[in-house]
Amino acid sequence: MSIQERLQSPTPPFFARLRNWGLILAAVSGAILTTPVALPAIMVKIAGYVAVAGTVASAVAQAVTTPGLEA
Repeated sequence: MSIQERLQSPTPPFFARLRNWGLILAAVSGAILTTPVALPAIMVKIAGYVAVAGTVASAVAQAVTTPGLEA
């Protein structure tokens, strides 16, 4: 199965929720990182880590397929 086929195949419900939560985390942390207000350095650092974690979780969750559907 190619990468394109894997990414376009159905995602199990648990991993679909995980993907959505990852996207939410990445969006919220991106908003925190781009605020025009000066924030404490620890908050910016944590937001950076959460952005990376959310992006990775979303990408991995999207690549999961239901067993037996591989062609």
